[in-house]
Amino acid sequence: MENQIGIKKWDILENIFVEKLIFWWKWLAVLEHINPDYNWRKIIINWWVVPESIVNLKVTKKKNSFLEAQIVDVIKKSPFEEENKENKYWECWGCKWVNIKYEKQLEIKENQVKEALHNITRNLKNLDELFLEIEASPTINWYRNKVEFSYWKYISRTHNKEEHFNVWFHKQWEFSKIQDFDWCVLIDEIQNEIFREIKKFSKTLWLPVYDQFDQKWFFRHILIRRTHFADEIMLLLSFNPNYFEDKVNLDKTEKLDLIKDFLISLTKKYSQIKSIYFSHNVNKADTCIWDLELIFGKKTIKENLMWLSFNISPTSFFQTNSTGAQKLYELVLDFAKWDFSDFTVLDLYWWTGTIWMIFAKAWAKKVISVEMVKSSSKDWETNAKLNNLENISFENSKVEDFLEKYLKDWKKADLLIIDPARAGMHPKALENILNFNTKQIIYVSCNPSTLARDLEYILQNGEYKIEKIKAMDMFPHTHHIETIVSLKKK
Repeated sequence: MENQIGIKKWDILENIFVEKLIFWWKWLAVLEHINPDYNWRKIIINWWVVPESIVNLKVTKKKNSFLEAQIVDVIKKSPFEEENKENKYWECWGCKWVNIKYEKQLEIKENQVKEALHNITRNLKNLDELFLEIEASPTINWYRNKVEFSYWKYISRTHNKEEHFNVWFHKQWEFSKIQDFDWCVLIDEIQNEIFREIKKFSKTLWLPVYDQFDQKWFFRHILIRRTHFADEIMLLLSFNPNYFEDKVNLDKTEKLDLIKDFLISLTKKYSQIKSIYFSHNVNKADTCIWDLELIFGKKTIKENLMWLSFNISPTSFFQTNSTGAQKLYELVLDFAKWDFSDFTVLDLYWWTGTIWMIFAKAWAKKVISVEMVKSSSKDWETNAKLNNLENISFENSKVEDFLEKYLKDWKKADLLIIDPARAGMHPKALENILNFNTKQIIYVSCNPSTLARDLEYILQNGEYKIEKIKAMDMFPHTHHIETIVSLKKK
């Protein structure tokens, strides 16, 4: 009879040993159970946990070959977990790995990439030999050059809290609550100081924080950008301008002038502040950027990477770890060591903007950059002119549509650089890249799962072999990882 014991949804599984991270927020454990139908069944854990912890789990889904579960509580902490003096607020979901030794973080991330690529091992007998050692981030703490804080409330009967003016980040898994802290481990002390001063001042104005559900009230976001190499700061305050419409006792101009004067006064204390914006934000979505008004200084701030300078606007996408980005691009350039005196480089998904400029500056005869978001092109065309780069052409198009037309026009490329978003490449685009017969493809990925899927297709359907693979940690204290793969024609 004991062997007939089953497992039902919402059952509690006790004292489960967590083995490893497999992808994103998914962790793997293996069940030891008296029923042979469940014994050694895999458990996918959908929550944050440290490897080699012992936990109690609640079953949320039953599949034929595995169970899905969530953490109920931690019975025994992992031996890799230690108190980090930089971690003042354990509740912050943005840097959950901060209590794991950095060397162990690198090991977990490297194994995650290898785990994701195991599906293509039938095409790669020597997969382990292709992996180079993972590259650590040059900066481990305080590396973010951009951070965005939100205004809102934290009202919870469960947690016995009723806080009506909070500024920081959303509580993990609870978007309707903003935690109220004064410091973040991912940004440097000057950025933290500026954040605290703006937060303290905003409370003196007696203007309410915006309510995302009711779509009303005033304060919405604080955005701070600080470039690492050029050391320039941009501030942006996002608020709802419609708040004053039915407030006969409030002078909108007077209040906004007070805020403007305060923000500009910060420039006397922090000489790095070169640009300040208001964002008159009536967008229903929880986004910081809307109708922008420059109230102080320059429209852009500057950053330097390698041999290039970049002007960064409030809407620019730029890698949030400047030192890590520079190292990543050095690695990509190193992966492409050829005699490129007469080479054409095709850069797909150029929303990162930086890679194609580096190749254009380094040695490429011509670089063609493809990206469907038209708003991105204006910034990068300006940056190309800033760096006197004339060997670049821009194409605003879906990659899959561009490639089909490019091939029909009998055009060629010698090097293909692919740097897609987390979803990876469109299937139609994957088909077309194989028709280029380029000497080399360099794939830069921020998602090991979609990287493995796309590589499997390329290896099965094309005439390429993987030359080398290298993981690069761009985001310490988080689960995110970049991977660079070089594929060459057989």
